[in-house]
Amino acid sequence: MVGGEAAAAVEELVSGVRQAADFAEQFRSYSESEKQWKARMEFILRHLPNYRDPPDGGGRLDQLLSLSMVWANHLFLGCSYNKDLLDKVMEMADGIEVEDLPQFATRSELMKKIVSFLEQRDGT
Repeated sequence: MVGGEAAAAVEELVSGVRQAADFAEQFRSYSESEKQWKARMEFILRHLPNYRDPPDGGGRLDQLLSLSMVWANHLFLGCSYNKDLLDKVMEMADGIEVEDLPQFATRSELMKKIVSFLEQRDGT
């Protein structure tokens, strides 16, 4: 009855994935688009086993949720953070593919464009 055992194992795996996704759903922000949430949920589910709160508390899950928001805010909103923090979340997100990300310019890049425009306009 190998087929029955394999089907039971697949059903157990699917059930576990559904439970994890249902658990993660409670952390979705009301302002997140479907694309943003799917990417952040993948980030959360990927690292959830390593960030489960210990029985005595400790806030490991809160830390994971915060890291997921830093990553999503950087990707989708262009927010900037400390280099070490960004390096950490980008490493944690390695392999998560998100299509059609917005492109952001830094303040320095914008200022260079403005200065260049003003110089061209004034002929200097």
